[in-house]
Amino acid sequence: MASETAKMQDRELGPLVRNILRKVFLEDWLMKLFALAITFALWVGVTGLSQPTVQRMSGIPLSLRLSSNVEVTNSPIQEVDIVISGDKRKVDQIVKNDLIISVDLTDILPGDRVVQLSPDNVSISLPNGIKLDEIQPRRIAVKLEPVEEKEVAVNAVTEGAVPEGFEVYGSPTITPAKVRVRGPANLVRSLASVTTDKIDLSNKTADFTARQVSVNVSNPKATLLETLVDVSFRIGERRIEKAFSVPVAGEPRRRVNVVLYGGRSLFEGITPEDLSVEITKDASGAETSRVILPSSLADRVEVRRPRPQ
Repeated sequence: MASETAKMQDRELGPLVRNILRKVFLEDWLMKLFALAITFALWVGVTGLSQPTVQRMSGIPLSLRLSSNVEVTNSPIQEVDIVISGDKRKVDQIVKNDLIISVDLTDILPGDRVVQLSPDNVSISLPNGIKLDEIQPRRIAVKLEPVEEKEVAVNAVTEGAVPEGFEVYGSPTITPAKVRVRGPANLVRSLASVTTDKIDLSNKTADFTARQVSVNVSNPKATLLETLVDVSFRIGERRIEKAFSVPVAGEPRRRVNVVLYGGRSLFEGITPEDLSVEITKDASGAETSRVILPSSLADRVEVRRPRPQ
């Protein structure tokens, strides 16, 4: 009885299996073949064409990351050569100019140091699956100095000349007179002054102020924390010395040789009688002379030589 039941089940399953096999292998076979071709192409695209390669690249910029209180004062190399490996297609897509090798020196103490360069202690941005294998050179020498700040004087630099018959009176007034400079300690300590951009004095016949003039420092390792100043000039007619024999106040017969220094036109019409000299004596009998000027000359000329006779 059991054997007959099994035979009946086999007879019922046979057509069913044949029907399934026919649907799988015979029906819509063109569409299934097309799907299989697409699947195969995708597999080839993802894995079949992957080809490992090794490539050397030269002239990759080297960047040193420093702490804020030190600076490099020697001239270490600025480019390195690297060897990378990985999928050839990804390697071929790398743009060399986009690559930068960065090494962290923020924990290095000041002094003369030799820094090792290896794939383990540098940073570089590479596509996934691309490996940095080698760096040349493998070490660089750097000199790290502590950073200091200091105030230094500003010197004005001029070009051109004022017209004939005029001159610049004294030194220009610079505001601020000093600026702060930041840089390596040895450099900052030896820096005595910085200079302005050139200021043109051509055709200047009166006082003027050059505003917001840039300040420069010659050493690129020094940084100016204040970069602009105002520079004021006093300009007038060329000055001359003019001598007068001036009477002493209270002693009309006594006269003192007085030499004044100022613009030529200031002395036009001035006579010795427009001036006077006061003479005082100290406890020891030493005389001191003081020249009294008319209002037209006060604060406009320099008294160079009062000499009692």
